[in-house]
Amino acid sequence: MLEAGEDTRVRRFVPGMRAARSRARFDLSCACSTMPKGSTARVDRSGLSLTLGFREPTMYRKVFANKVFDRKVVLITGGCAGIGRALAMRLAQAGARLVILDLQQAALDSLVQHLADHHNAEALGLVCDVAEAEAVQRAVALAVERFGGIDVLVNNAGITHRSTFAETSLEVFQRVMAVNYFGALHCTQAALPSLIARRGQVIVLSSLSGIAPLLYRSAYNASKHALHGMFETLRYELKGSGVNVMLVCPGFTATDLRKNALVGDGSVAAQAPLAIGKVASPQDVAEAIYQGALKRRRLLVLSNVDWRARVLARFFPRLFERVLLPRLSGLRPQDLGRH
Repeated sequence: MLEAGEDTRVRRFVPGMRAARSRARFDLSCACSTMPKGSTARVDRSGLSLTLGFREPTMYRKVFANKVFDRKVVLITGGCAGIGRALAMRLAQAGARLVILDLQQAALDSLVQHLADHHNAEALGLVCDVAEAEAVQRAVALAVERFGGIDVLVNNAGITHRSTFAETSLEVFQRVMAVNYFGALHCTQAALPSLIARRGQVIVLSSLSGIAPLLYRSAYNASKHALHGMFETLRYELKGSGVNVMLVCPGFTATDLRKNALVGDGSVAAQAPLAIGKVASPQDVAEAIYQGALKRRRLLVLSNVDWRARVLARFFPRLFERVLLPRLSGLRPQDLGRH
């Protein structure tokens, strides 16, 4: 529902309520269609600056929310750092039983112990490279053997790179696709029978790169666009099964992803943070994902910059190229075409 005033405000209080259909506010209506119920949005007069917030839930909703994930089995890939770790903490607070997949045994042991000590949570840490289908099958089998099944799968593991298409080796393309795309594919295929049996949920960590192009990340962009294509199709194929598929575009977040970025030859080269304004904390992103999972949302785009990029790239590509693409890629407008 829209309320006119000095600033236009949008509040989504009632399930199923539609945003304004005015074409002048199309970007805002897109945002509202995927906002968690009970959230609020504030936009400037241009309609292109969006700030999200959450209303304090009622006592009934608090009690209900605290029960949704109680004793549920949640498998998180890449769960020892960043958003994956923060989400594991948040779900542990909600009473979930956790299966964490990662590459480092020491980090897994530390996280499992922390979850037990601070949240009294049952957790199983498994070393697994999600790019290897057989390793994923073994890990999922161990999780099912330990907990009886999987209720929620969080495809969070991912890597990135920064290099021009011409400078990026085939091996980098293959590695990025192997982790970001095929890793999610392997995990979803392995867990799907259990998810269907339990009417569960698949949560996929995507990116701005899944909804708009970024310079010097052709392999990363390809992997995230592939995720959207596959999981949007899967959502329709699973209609009626009770399984929800939620894609999440968290925006720029303070994680170590860029510190482990690949360059064109496949070596690791830490990258300086982009000057794109406010950067979200993993805890804030985890809370937004948790709230979205409670409502079984289809898509969460958590950054106003990402919303602007999505709308402009799709409907006004020349404006996107001139206004947002340099900023999002860490360049000055005059630098475009020089690399």
